[in-house]
Amino acid sequence: MGKLDVAMLRYLTPEDFRVLTAVEMGMKNHELVPGSLVASIANLRHGGVHKLMKDLCKHRLLTYERGKQYDGYRLTNSGYDYLALKALTNRKVIASFGNQIGVGKESNIYTVADEDKNPLCLKLHRLGRTCFRNIKDKRDYHAHRHRASWLYLSRISATKEFAYMSALHARGFPVPRPVDCNRHCVVMELVTGGPLTHVSAVEDVEALYDELMALVVRLGNCGVIHGDFNEFNLMLDEAGRPVLIDFPQMVSTEHPNAELYFDRDVKCVREFFKKRFGYESTLFPRFTDLERDDRLDQEVACSGYKRTKGIEDDLMQEMGIGLAVSEDEADGDEYEDAEDEKTKDTEDELATLRQQVADSLQHDEPQLTENITKLSIDNKNEDEIPTLVPADVQNNTEGKEERDRNSQKYRLAMIEKALSDVRSMRSYTSASTIAPEVVKQQVKKNLEVREKKMARKHAVAKGEASALTRQRRDNRETIRESHGLWGWDE
Repeated sequence: MGKLDVAMLRYLTPEDFRVLTAVEMGMKNHELVPGSLVASIANLRHGGVHKLMKDLCKHRLLTYERGKQYDGYRLTNSGYDYLALKALTNRKVIASFGNQIGVGKESNIYTVADEDKNPLCLKLHRLGRTCFRNIKDKRDYHAHRHRASWLYLSRISATKEFAYMSALHARGFPVPRPVDCNRHCVVMELVTGGPLTHVSAVEDVEALYDELMALVVRLGNCGVIHGDFNEFNLMLDEAGRPVLIDFPQMVSTEHPNAELYFDRDVKCVREFFKKRFGYESTLFPRFTDLERDDRLDQEVACSGYKRTKGIEDDLMQEMGIGLAVSEDEADGDEYEDAEDEKTKDTEDELATLRQQVADSLQHDEPQLTENITKLSIDNKNEDEIPTLVPADVQNNTEGKEERDRNSQKYRLAMIEKALSDVRSMRSYTSASTIAPEVVKQQVKKNLEVREKKMARKHAVAKGEASALTRQRRDNRETIRESHGLWGWDE
């Protein structure tokens, strides 16, 4: 990810930030932003933009990479940091930058100060590190997306944390005071103290244990669960009071795994006190003891929160969105209901007729039992549901048809045939003589050969200057593969 060096921030011109912003806007729908698109967004001369982008690549605020389809520019973490710091500076939120005081699996912590020299804390979210890349299973930042850039996911994480911190601070929870948020940066109050993992002794262990457990229960009563309530995310201020930090992983109490997360938070506190202070208590909260008295998860749209139907209807009515069903949809629903009722009545009638025929055959005509149970199966098509027709009905003469047309056995056969026609949808036949498994294996083999051939080439270009060389090399390979079509052959 690289170390943040803000020394060059004072030397960047407004045109440099304009180019960085143009690349950021282009990355909304481009993995690699072409130089022409950057020039059109930045609204600067093409030659000047090219020179600016070259200088920004030199200072590693941009990177020029080679993609599968085209080459382009990508915003680096340092460039994204500079954009956020420039915005916070323009808002007069921060005026000076200090040292790094903490490193986590998904963030870096720095000390900053405002114009009045009041110390503040700056948290830069750094999603995408090798130690924590399973974001899709651990977080719900992707939502319906299949893929997203790490910069965008870091921005979502920072926005969520700022929303949680603001809601908790407004309710009087012991959390740092939120100041401002921009892109993937969160500015908050600097807590004068240290993390609980660095504390080796406290004055009253039992009181601290009770206070932490009460904090867990209070969060649960508000409808949220911290999800990572341990000694690394708990700090003790100068007065010895606990302060809670790190909120991106918070979930609602309506989450499917809410009880698991709640029990894990309680277990982390109990094990820490047992190992560090030798204190073990038999009293600890359980998930079933929670009594909801607030809707904090609804306010911040917490992960796992299920909005009730009544609240959804009220919100949609306030926004002017109607829930009335159109006449066409209503007619379609009535038609479907009528079809369902008709099918249901037909099946009920069929079951009744079957029972009546079985009873009559059992008492009056036992000699016809074999003829009723013997059915002719029309199985010309394998995919079609077979049509069941009594054999004696097929072999009846014209004289018998008139006599048996009103009988229950004849009605049973006709209903069976009608139901089989309704149930059997379209039948599809395959004219392919090659097994699907063989086709899949051949396609997979061809793809593997193609990937190996592409792997021989350099995956990432060293710079923009090699683009012309690569183009000429590709042209030579195209001519060589044409087998003398261009007038010469090697």
